[in-house]
Amino acid sequence: MSSVCIIAEHQNGRPRKSTLNAITFGRDAADKLGAELCLVVIGHNVSGVSDELKSYGVSKIIVTDDAGLENYTAEQWAHAAAEAAKKYDAVLVGMASGTTGKDMMPRVAVKLNAGMGSDIVGFDGMSFTRGMWAGNALATIEITTPVKVVTIQTTAFAAVAPVEGESVVEKLDVTLPKAKTRFVEMRQTVSKRPDPTEAGVVITGGRGVNGAENFKIIERLADIFGGAVGATRAAVDAGWVPNDLQIGQTGKMVAPDLYVAAGLSGSIQHQAGMKNSKVIVAINKDEEAPIFEIADFGIVADLFKVIPEMSDLLEKEMS
Repeated sequence: MSSVCIIAEHQNGRPRKSTLNAITFGRDAADKLGAELCLVVIGHNVSGVSDELKSYGVSKIIVTDDAGLENYTAEQWAHAAAEAAKKYDAVLVGMASGTTGKDMMPRVAVKLNAGMGSDIVGFDGMSFTRGMWAGNALATIEITTPVKVVTIQTTAFAAVAPVEGESVVEKLDVTLPKAKTRFVEMRQTVSKRPDPTEAGVVITGGRGVNGAENFKIIERLADIFGGAVGATRAAVDAGWVPNDLQIGQTGKMVAPDLYVAAGLSGSIQHQAGMKNSKVIVAINKDEEAPIFEIADFGIVADLFKVIPEMSDLLEKEMS
């Protein structure tokens, strides 16, 4: 039987949230193609990752576990992904459209002699839909090769919920080619706050925050929610916050339960990274700011008055 193979993203021994969104896409695609849904877990000592994913209703979890796959390199992981796709007769191979997916999946497509679509937001069984021009236009594309490879814009899909029963786990041994690249080291940002792509609440500051010191009020509100801090490109370029907090077309794509946009205009580039959030609250002194066009709740006021008051009230309610 043919399959739809979704490549799992994981970090520090845990599946990333984007994998659960990608499974939703994969399940829908498998139903439309009359295929079984397979999840591919690549790495070393990743049994904990596969165990955690057993309850999400995929037909099979394929584990390629090898010491040579312990640290991500596009060269070796793409080889493992392609071998899994061949072994399980994949007609569609997908992965979340994050840093890893964008780096790795074009290589997978080459290895499978497959056509590829990027940032896919929909599939009707024949053609794919992808966003263009910062999501302001949608293109319908067809991939005519027997095997199709895609990266999935996971903010367009809800995270899959657990189901009864457990998926079958199968181990796939792969022979890795001689590597032309090598892993040197991982310099990972260490923060007590969650990554914006994983958080249920994201509090984002823009140019209106007007300085690194002023981001403390953004951080305070985020900490009250146990959420993440985000920033616009302007705030990042000004050096107020690290670039791994940037939300937008050239930053991270997020879709939290609550997104608070403080002191940012809401350019189309920024909206591309957060417009799928479930509830958007905008705070800006300019009532003509574009962010109000997509906000569920808008507050036309000074963020330096509203954010501290909001924080004080929330702390009082939670105490």
